[in-house]
Amino acid sequence: MELPTSIVPAARKSPKNIVIYGPPKIGKTTILSKLDGCLIIDLEDGSDMVSALKVKANSLNELSEIGKAIMKAGKPYKYVAIDTITQLEVWAESEAKELYRQTPMGKNFDSDNKGLSVLSLPQGAGYLYLRIAYKKWLDRLNQLAPHIILVGHLKDKMIEKKGKEVSSKDLDLTGKIRNITCANADAIGYVYREKEDLMVSFDSKDDQNAGSRCDHLKGQSVAFDWDKIFID
Repeated sequence: MELPTSIVPAARKSPKNIVIYGPPKIGKTTILSKLDGCLIIDLEDGSDMVSALKVKANSLNELSEIGKAIMKAGKPYKYVAIDTITQLEVWAESEAKELYRQTPMGKNFDSDNKGLSVLSLPQGAGYLYLRIAYKKWLDRLNQLAPHIILVGHLKDKMIEKKGKEVSSKDLDLTGKIRNITCANADAIGYVYREKEDLMVSFDSKDDQNAGSRCDHLKGQSVAFDWDKIFID
């Protein structure tokens, strides 16, 4: 292997993977429909009111079939949006149960009660299998296009700041799954309304989970415009 002897320039400026999240019905799916070359994979049956390049998936099996079709077609889309990853986490729970049942200690799990969740395991042991299942799907989705857009719901949580509890805006995913998703992303944008304008903030604050590795997005809070996000 030949080691570099000089500075290697950046290979790209725009995010390969981006997370956007915000309150429901604020316009996230609508703004996705305005991005040319973006296939929206609708996991929540929420795209009926939007004219867009879109396809619905109602289960992990259907999502798998869509992924296979995209790969077979030679990955024709520049962007693929998953709307929403909150629903993907819900679906991954069933696969997490099957992963646990493949282990010696889990082979008889849920044999009597078919509705029992793997997350019911003592001491939170089931969350390990949920993370494995979710990460597997995240890795699969990352292969479908040059740019992957993950759409999530908003979770308001309370944090302590200067001795007082304040509301904080965050991505609605389970603890470490949220961390996996955010670590996978080059940019995390909080979507909100300012009067009639749809805005997106990449400004990390104490009360807001956002940020970016991309220089042109760092600390920015601007009117939502895809041309300002994907610049190369």
